[in-house]
Amino acid sequence: MTVERRSRRFSSAVLERVARRLMNASPLCALATVSAGRRAHINHMYFAWSERFEVVWISDPDSLHSRNLVKSASAAVTVYASNQVWGRPDRGIQLFGRAGVSAGRAAQEARRLYGRRFRDYDVEGDSLPVYRFQPRSLKLFDERSLAPGTLVTARVTPEGLAWSKTEVWA
Repeated sequence: MTVERRSRRFSSAVLERVARRLMNASPLCALATVSAGRRAHINHMYFAWSERFEVVWISDPDSLHSRNLVKSASAAVTVYASNQVWGRPDRGIQLFGRAGVSAGRAAQEARRLYGRRFRDYDVEGDSLPVYRFQPRSLKLFDERSLAPGTLVTARVTPEGLAWSKTEVWA
C-alpha cells in the first residue's frame, strides 16, 4: 500500500469540526519529546485543550518528558480512541509543534482549561507545573468524516485551520 497526494481540499469549517471531535475522543493523549541525546520518548497523560488546539497538562518537572522539553521544545501529540476495531472506520489526530512550562496568566488559563475538563482537579491547590503544547500543524484521520484511507494535514493559523494537503492510501 502506498500513500498518494490528492488535490481534494477541505474547508476550514470542516477541518475544525472534525478536529474538535477528534480532540474529544479520549481524555488521554500521547506526547512525544526528544531527549538531549536525540532519542525519542513518549508519555501518556491526561490533557485538556483550547479552541486553538493547544494541549495542556500537569506534570512533575522531574519526569523525563518534562526534562526533555527544557532541552528541546519540539514535540508531537496524538489523540485517538483506544477502543477502535481493526478493519472498521478509524480515526485519530496528530499535532506537531512546541511545548513547555506555562507561567503567569497563561498558566492560570491552562489550569482553568484542565479544571473544566477534569472536574475533580483542584485548580487552586495543585503545585505542579502546567505545560502547554502549541501546534503549528495537525494531521486528521477520520474515515467516516473525510473518506476511507484519507489523511488531511492542516496548518494552525490565527484565523483557524488551513488545509495543506490530502493524502490517500492507494
